[in-house]
Amino acid sequence: MTAYRLLGSGQDGRFTREDDVPRPPRHDEVLLRVHASALNFRDVALLQGWYPLPRQDGLIQLTDAAAEVLETGSEVSRFVTGDRVCSTFFPGWFGGSFPASSARRQYGTQLDGWMCQYKTVRAEDLVRLPAHLSYREGATLPCAALTAWNALHGRYPVGPGDVVLTQGTGGVALFALQFARMLGASVIATTSGDTKAALLHQLGATHVINYRSTPDWGLAARELTGGVGVNRIVEIGGPGTLAQSLQAVANEGEIALVGFVAPGQPQVDFMQLFMSGAMVRRINVGNRLEFECMNAAISQHGLHPVLDQDFALDDHAQAFERLMSGGHSGKVTLRH
Repeated sequence: MTAYRLLGSGQDGRFTREDDVPRPPRHDEVLLRVHASALNFRDVALLQGWYPLPRQDGLIQLTDAAAEVLETGSEVSRFVTGDRVCSTFFPGWFGGSFPASSARRQYGTQLDGWMCQYKTVRAEDLVRLPAHLSYREGATLPCAALTAWNALHGRYPVGPGDVVLTQGTGGVALFALQFARMLGASVIATTSGDTKAALLHQLGATHVINYRSTPDWGLAARELTGGVGVNRIVEIGGPGTLAQSLQAVANEGEIALVGFVAPGQPQVDFMQLFMSGAMVRRINVGNRLEFECMNAAISQHGLHPVLDQDFALDDHAQAFERLMSGGHSGKVTLRH
């Protein structure tokens, strides 16, 4: 088995390759052949040493993967040999509110992740891969897709007539655009160039704002709604974009806090936040039940993820460089 462990972080961070024999499954586990994995911005933060949670050194990295069941434990009934499955971002979180214990049990920080060719895990920590998707497509679902799905649902699910604002062309943003259109909402998207704008229009965005040429894109988005504002903002930038999101959001709209990819330390104006009447909700990816509901919708609508470049597992350094460059559109993946 080939696996990669992360030693150190920042300038001293490096992946080390190891060969190991996969462990046979216990009574409630399955042995998997991992076929594909996908990178997230979280993986870059871990490599560079500024992920907000502590990390145990020397763990196998990555949270997102799609795999084939090779062997099942004696008490496993969810899957049989040959089934195609996806990892879940938070093992053990099957439904309900986010448990504090799940924050302390994450792949790559406290548990060995999926940057490997074989893995033995509990069957309960997997979901079935939609039949129409490839392993590569399935690997993009556990974090980016489910985060986008839950950003559009929650207490007030997005529906027909709503306006959603997405930021950029990363995995979460493009899934949010696809899901919003699937749910009947219209979309205003922000991006940095004409090529990416063309992709956003192709996926169904009604309006695309270039945030480089229009730095006050929050006000521009509000104007596109006739001054009413946007019902749901999938806030991916974080420190560098939140102030503009507050300009764009409608009264009693929602800002779904997803990521922190845009640098900056702007002062959030309390009165602006107060007067916006907006609800701000942090998204914790999602649980297994929500994952299965999302997959049912993906299957029903025949949705396909937007894929960027694919790299061999041994070429993971180039994959990380691609993600860090910001030039990607959709998900960067590894084939195992």
